[in-house]
Amino acid sequence: MQIRVVSAAIATVPCRTRLPFRFGATTVTAAPLLHARVHIEGVDGQEASGIAADLLVPRWFRKDVARTPAEDAAALNAEVAAAACALLEHGHADCWSHWQLLHQLRVESLPAADPQRLERGFGTALLERALIDATCRLARKSFWSALHAGTLGQPPAPLPDGPTDRVPIRHTVGMLDPLGPDEIDPAVIDDDQPRCLEDVLAVHGVRWLKVKIGGGFEHDRVRLLRLAELLRPRLPGLGLTVDGNEQFQDLASLRELWAAVAAEPIGRALLDRVHWVEQPLPRGLPVPPGQWPHGPLVLDEGDCGRDAFATSGYDGVSVKNCKGVFVALHNRAYCAAHPGRFQTAEDLTNLPIAALQQDLTTLTSLALPHAERNGHHYFHGLDHLPPAVVAAALTAHDDLYEPTARGARLRIRDGAISCRSLLGPGYGIDQTVVDALFTHLDWQPL
Repeated sequence: MQIRVVSAAIATVPCRTRLPFRFGATTVTAAPLLHARVHIEGVDGQEASGIAADLLVPRWFRKDVARTPAEDAAALNAEVAAAACALLEHGHADCWSHWQLLHQLRVESLPAADPQRLERGFGTALLERALIDATCRLARKSFWSALHAGTLGQPPAPLPDGPTDRVPIRHTVGMLDPLGPDEIDPAVIDDDQPRCLEDVLAVHGVRWLKVKIGGGFEHDRVRLLRLAELLRPRLPGLGLTVDGNEQFQDLASLRELWAAVAAEPIGRALLDRVHWVEQPLPRGLPVPPGQWPHGPLVLDEGDCGRDAFATSGYDGVSVKNCKGVFVALHNRAYCAAHPGRFQTAEDLTNLPIAALQQDLTTLTSLALPHAERNGHHYFHGLDHLPPAVVAAALTAHDDLYEPTARGARLRIRDGAISCRSLLGPGYGIDQTVVDALFTHLDWQPL
């Protein structure tokens, strides 16, 4: 389908955490949620609008401790604006061609080691998703249908027989997260939601955990052993992944930690449940062959260019909408052609509505078996959105959200969330909810 971009706009919503969230060397207590909107027109003159969103997490793409969160947010905003301006200069083309031109201009034009590539990739990916949403609405197709019909113009990639309508969640155990009730900070308000891992396991019934490490050898050793003791009765029914958050300078230091934990029988039982380790090394460092004997390693934040996964030495690669939908489809084709390579679903605090639902829509279309979800734990439901938007979401996506005294929150049953309502026209969001977002957010033209 040939389209051109007529206009673009952004809107920002402030968000505060209910629990502090630490990844790597950064602790997050607040961040803006940036929305992008594009308006397109087909060759026949018909028009449609699409939306996308992402949380501007500080030091996400640049691990630069000298930059303030405000400077990080301003840099990401600037990349979105620059990507939108470039997109507005394109003529008629299909969605994939628009993205490819934009990606070549904004991302692949920089050297592979340039740290700005990831920030530029963020801006490109945000506009890409809004463009996908608008194209699906113009074609009156779901994302899944558009992929199979070639409506987006993307090169063919092997896809499953149909989208899944239920996603088991992999709960994140952050480095500051209390494991049991005795570790809960008294200053943290009891809002009738789980505040420690024991509560999460009891209330949500999750069967997958993602454990973040990288706080230093002794901190990680003690915490992993404490986690193993807490999980002892549940270990046979749990699956785990470990996230190194680029905090290990080499695999030798990770092997040292692994050996120290495995020296204890309960620690060895915990490590036996680990399915993969995600991005232990700083971005740009390839994995030396044969130096990690404890299962697969997964590339995460180092993946920006289309060939990054193929040249990284990693066994798997994460699927994240913030890294690009078409990049995920490209990696899908690579995995199909190279047995043993695989994709995983990771989530850096995706929040409702647009960011969460579109990310889930991508995962269901790729039929990935489970997904890291943590936005619902570190933030409180849909509190950041206007009441009219929350009401529209509760009506249109009642399988995904449930009402609370404060508004609405993610509906988790038996460790999973339903995605049935994401399979309609558009990119995972009902038109009534999109209309509410367009009406009730403060949009600034680009």
